[in-house]
Amino acid sequence: MTFFLHEARYRDLAPAAERLVTICGAGALGANLAETLARMGLHKLRVIDYDRISAHNLSTQPWTQQDIGALKVHVLAHALSRAVAARVEAQPVMLTNQNAQKLVRGSAVIIDAFDNLPARAAVSAAAATHNIPCLHIAIGSSGDYGCGLWDAAYPLDAYERAAANTQPADHCDYPLTRPLALLVAAAAAEVLVGYLIDGSQRQFECTLRDLRLVTT
Repeated sequence: MTFFLHEARYRDLAPAAERLVTICGAGALGANLAETLARMGLHKLRVIDYDRISAHNLSTQPWTQQDIGALKVHVLAHALSRAVAARVEAQPVMLTNQNAQKLVRGSAVIIDAFDNLPARAAVSAAAATHNIPCLHIAIGSSGDYGCGLWDAAYPLDAYERAAANTQPADHCDYPLTRPLALLVAAAAAEVLVGYLIDGSQRQFECTLRDLRLVTT
């Protein structure tokens, strides 16, 4: 594909290009990751998110002022189709325990980019039911740390216990800059492509203050 000349010179993406990648969440991490994967040559994406675009999303997410008020997944699907002919299956619904298994069915891999524990838990349970590998990506509350952990290493139960002892909060209300969002999305894209090509399940941590990236 002439669109992906530079990627093709770096590695053969053919084994990954047509496998279905499901991204749960189209916020700062999910939307930027979807765009990165599509432009790398992965043309079969499913994105799940019921949220609409707000003005405060414009600084960290790939939207324009004209998109405000529209459903994120619809804008993303149209934009990536126009840009690189990516086939994005838009799912403008709230993922819950009741519908998660249906929403992720058929995926080669799942990325959990949600920002709240109930949705993360529902994704994790659905992935386990279907035996689909799931990569959880997140940004820390400090606003300068991000990580990507595969399901077996993701301490969801510990996070749930901690959340049970705190007051409910807006999980989107944390410091966030576009460089960190793009850094985490880029690292996640590399990890995902590695998995799709050779089955490797690397994990990563990155910090913005010292620009340190550690993968395992």
